[in-house]
Amino acid sequence: MIEKSLPEETYDLKSVKLPYLSGLLLKLFVKLLEGRFKFLLSPALFKNAGITWFREQEVPESPQMYPIYSTEARISDVKSIPVADWPKTGSPGSSGFQATTVFDFAEAYRNSKISPEEVAQNVLESIESSDEGETALRAFIAVKRDDVLKQAEESTRRIKNGRPFSILDGVPVAVKDEVDMIPYPTTAGTAFLGQYVASVDSTVVARMRSAGALLIGKTNMHEIGIGVTGLNPIHGTPRNPHNPDHHSGGSSSGSGVAVAAGLCPLAIGADGGGSIRIPSAFCGIVGLKPTFGRISEFGAVDLCWSVAHLGPIGSSVSDVVVGYAAMSGPDKRDSMTFHQPSPRLDDWSSKNVHNLKIGVYWPWFRHATKDIVEACEMMLTHFEQAGAKIIDITIPDLELSRVAHTITIAGEMAQALGHTYDSHHKEHGADVRINLALARALSTLDYIQAQRVRHRMINHLDHVFKQVDI
Repeated sequence: MIEKSLPEETYDLKSVKLPYLSGLLLKLFVKLLEGRFKFLLSPALFKNAGITWFREQEVPESPQMYPIYSTEARISDVKSIPVADWPKTGSPGSSGFQATTVFDFAEAYRNSKISPEEVAQNVLESIESSDEGETALRAFIAVKRDDVLKQAEESTRRIKNGRPFSILDGVPVAVKDEVDMIPYPTTAGTAFLGQYVASVDSTVVARMRSAGALLIGKTNMHEIGIGVTGLNPIHGTPRNPHNPDHHSGGSSSGSGVAVAAGLCPLAIGADGGGSIRIPSAFCGIVGLKPTFGRISEFGAVDLCWSVAHLGPIGSSVSDVVVGYAAMSGPDKRDSMTFHQPSPRLDDWSSKNVHNLKIGVYWPWFRHATKDIVEACEMMLTHFEQAGAKIIDITIPDLELSRVAHTITIAGEMAQALGHTYDSHHKEHGADVRINLALARALSTLDYIQAQRVRHRMINHLDHVFKQVDI
């Protein structure tokens, strides 16, 4: 199976190489880029990033402003997944180290081996100790001890009375500081946002709270989510629990660290360009970027409207399934949640993959370092041995897509923070200042061209999914 390959003529995705800067040189570069010399510097940077080439391409498709496949009228009968249909047990794990899962907590509570109050005390102590010493993890921006203990007390009472809200009752869940949660401010990882305490929960938090989840605090993140390392000079950069000298990945860095460190089995993340998937990969856990509109964005910081996805990060696939079940479904406060069928969990844990068609675009699949490619090919081998069919596919225009995404997310973030730029942009870290300065040099023409490419890529993927299942 792994010997298969396709001609690479259609594969055009490039690895971008930009200058490495640090120290005084970095500070000088930021100052020049934000000042009168930006018009001298930005053309070279745009050329290296592929934006100059992008502007020259002819894309006749009409602009599509949101990634919504169906053009039918709003679906009025969309329903969330009933609590009765949520998973009751986790899927069997492999031998070796096993992280504590949502189901482990629920089983321990059911058998009175421990209470949510005891768990809350343990979690609070663990968070505090994780931030001590030279290799502090810095998973959390804020933890309200009294609030956590109050939640735990109420959860303990419900479980003792045999009336838990759901399998999540009393289970520790962390929340990325990009969504509103009472009684916290929402800073989006910055020094200047979050001047007021949230008075209303975001939809994802409200749904977790109604399920009884023990909401243990707001997690750290790459400033405004505009980077993939997790770097945060304001609140401190989270460290990878597996190797504290390495990055955790971002932008949902704190959520990834909290789960990987065992502080909680489930966390809420947000993804506009890898921000759930990257920390999950870096930290060896599981993350899901759901379909656009599957999970409500109400109560999330307005950063990148057309590429924003909230989703779960968990210790295992089972944990992520529970998080998805709890958060997904329609919300009248977010019209984008009514453009697809009701979410379902049919046979999510089934090992029967016979005749499942898995599409692989080999040049793209192998565009990575050797050890990662080998691990991913091993995964495909397991699927094939279990009865799945590996199908060769082609996805054209990946370089166009890469640049279009860069323009879209950067342009939307620059506009979202336009009202704070003049008064607060110097409070950002250097990498964020560079990204915002370049984003502000993009044009309306660039943005519209990017949405034309979105339309084209939706058509390409529509063709692909006529051939394969995943």
